[in-house]
Amino acid sequence: QLQLVESGGGLVQPGGSLRLSCAPSGSTLDYYAIGWFRQAPGKEREGVSCISSSGGSTNYADSVKGRFTISRDNTKNTVYLQMNSLKPEDTAVYYCAARYYCSGPVLPGSWGQGTQVTVSS
Repeated sequence: QLQLVESGGGLVQPGGSLRLSCAPSGSTLDYYAIGWFRQAPGKEREGVSCISSSGGSTNYADSVKGRFTISRDNTKNTVYLQMNSLKPEDTAVYYCAARYYCSGPVLPGSWGQGTQVTVSS
């Protein structure tokens, strides 16, 4: 069963940047699309971005377009989310999860434990 681990969260000032990483525990990401999601306190989890298994296709939520970039390095078995121009409203726990394709359902059990991103002065 594919299980993912996120890292790279932290506290950053508005306008700052962070890079999140998503890597598998004991498996390979090669065959999976990977999605980033976030959940702010009191809000539902929302999709942020997704990248296909080949890396050739990506998509973004309107709220992060132009500021966030998703990428993957299959040689390092890692997917990244580069977050620039961060805003207080980006504050949330960020999760990654696997899918067979970006428009498909999240694979059960693939959710990571999440990494906290806090944007505050």
